[in-house]
Amino acid sequence: MKKSKLLLVVLLLCAWSPLRSQNAPAAGEPVLLGRSAVALTGPWKFHIGDDPRWADPSYDDSDWETVDLTPRPGIVDPFTGNPSYVPGWTTQGHAGYWGYAWYRIRITAETVPGEKLALMANGVDDGYQVFAQGHLLGSDGEFREGEYPVVYFPQPAMFVLPSVPASPASGPQTQVLAFRVWMGPVRLSHHPLTGGMHYAPLLGESGAIADQTHIAWLEMVRHYAFSGLLSGMFLLLTLVAASLTLFDRSDRVYLWVAAAILLATSRETVFSLANWTHLVSIRAFFVFLEGFDLPVVISLWAMVCWKWFQLRRPSWIPQAIAVLTVLDMLCELAGENVFYGISPSFSLAAHAASGVVRLGLVAMLVYIVVRGIREQGKEGWLMLPAALLMLFAQFQSELISLRLHGTFIVFDTVIFYTQAAEVALAAAIALLLLRRLVLSIQRQRQMALDIKQAQEVQQVLIPRVQAPIPGLQIETEYRPAREVGGDFFQIVVHPTDGSILIVAGDIAGKGLKAGMMVALLVGAIRTATDTSFDPDFVLHVLNKRLQRRGDSQATCLALRIAKNGEATLANAGHLAPYLNGESVAMEGALPLGLMEEAEFSVMDFQLNEGDKLVLMSDGIAEAMDERGQLFGFERVDALLRTGPTAAEVAETAGRWGQEDDITVLSITLTPKVEAVVV
Repeated sequence: MKKSKLLLVVLLLCAWSPLRSQNAPAAGEPVLLGRSAVALTGPWKFHIGDDPRWADPSYDDSDWETVDLTPRPGIVDPFTGNPSYVPGWTTQGHAGYWGYAWYRIRITAETVPGEKLALMANGVDDGYQVFAQGHLLGSDGEFREGEYPVVYFPQPAMFVLPSVPASPASGPQTQVLAFRVWMGPVRLSHHPLTGGMHYAPLLGESGAIADQTHIAWLEMVRHYAFSGLLSGMFLLLTLVAASLTLFDRSDRVYLWVAAAILLATSRETVFSLANWTHLVSIRAFFVFLEGFDLPVVISLWAMVCWKWFQLRRPSWIPQAIAVLTVLDMLCELAGENVFYGISPSFSLAAHAASGVVRLGLVAMLVYIVVRGIREQGKEGWLMLPAALLMLFAQFQSELISLRLHGTFIVFDTVIFYTQAAEVALAAAIALLLLRRLVLSIQRQRQMALDIKQAQEVQQVLIPRVQAPIPGLQIETEYRPAREVGGDFFQIVVHPTDGSILIVAGDIAGKGLKAGMMVALLVGAIRTATDTSFDPDFVLHVLNKRLQRRGDSQATCLALRIAKNGEATLANAGHLAPYLNGESVAMEGALPLGLMEEAEFSVMDFQLNEGDKLVLMSDGIAEAMDERGQLFGFERVDALLRTGPTAAEVAETAGRWGQEDDITVLSITLTPKVEAVVV
């Protein structure tokens, strides 16, 4: 028994097509079935509408239409290319009809003792219930009284028929099989061959039908295996595209690419689930696909190209894409009639309108790519084939309506035009992402080199070691928050009278731009001191220099100390210095760069031997710990009363938590050393 069953499976695998193409027996002719299966091609009785009495085996269906499910040459499944496909009721005088319909057939068959008959159904639009002798055997879909059925994409299903004992006098008994079929309106716009049964059910011994059902499942998995493969591939590419933002946070195009590919990932995942499981109904699938996915995916790819090529004109393109996307969503939902309440004429008009809107979206995508070719060259040419293929992908349903295939068949695996277009786009984007990443790394390396060179220049402009100045002990501490800081100071000795000029300031902002402004102001200080050491004059020169920059500001303080201790201080919005631990009281003033004829606060005072003057930037008070607590001016006051060195002040603020550049200058008037004559 086991050997014979194994032999049957092998024969079924080798001769699957011939088994399906066997002709049905003539009406009333007995069929002797052993371990085999036969395709019930007809004659079937067919009637649109719904009546529970039609399941009754005694019902007279002689006036019903006759349907033959024998495959016809030249007609294949519009998606899988299967030649056993039979057009549905829309091609048999019921165009535009959706709802219930019934199929009935009488069979006379018997099996060997101990075996049962079974039936395999596959390829029915959209759901159905199977009856044998008036008894419900099972269904594909969820049928509830008073509600539209919840139906799914067709999957192979096996139904075991009840045993009907044969009478020695009359021989095998006749059974009546009935299919109550439901098709929703969504199918009408899907392709022109819809409605009811597309493949003849198989009747046979239960073991043979189980094997046939298993083979049919394997075929279905193979048909749509490419979708599962794309789901994983697109998900990986999504993660790669999103992760590239870690290398260049300023470039938003990576997020647009990730969003577009993620949407493609979700569609392939939902499509796989819809075909292989009953987790996604046909209605839910088309609401997602037509009402959201297809309109948004073309818009996202258009925006990817817009951002990728850094286009700015015409500025209304992004807004137009958004408006067309919303219109396409509404037209697609109405055109597909996923809500079952739209009149056929309105649905047809909405479907035609959606075609116009989709054409507009594709035209914008092609226009953006052509602009990219003109401005970018190579990158645009990589995008063009994928954009043109997207044109065919967006009109896949229309191509099928024209009896043109909407798919490629490769080794019995179905590849939709949409999938081919997105594979081409994904391949182009992968190459472009790699190229963009390489260029970004090169830019970052060049920027790092520029910053390093700017840092070296700044170290020259702000020397760490000061030459000794008679009568003064000067300590300096400079700690930028980044590689290049925005604080600056200069100490210039007068060539004749021995006085010194100290200029310290803080550029608004950080980084390389602030560092370049430091170089500008240091040069201006050197130029100004060639003319005068007057602190107020120096600040006015720096103010004019910043005014020419337009968008640059800085706080600054200029201090001149004569050999006898007389000091003149001019301030432009900078922190006041501390004299012997106490803040010097002086009037406030605007920073440099805000007003052309700004007035700065100026004061004169006397330094005595041993006096200590401390100048610092706001990076000391703005130091912040892990709890977000500022170091603050109260702690600054308490720290300076202890008479710390410049390094100790900077170190204390750094330990607290440096947030900004730190600059500390400590100037102490030392006692005069008198010469001893021997």
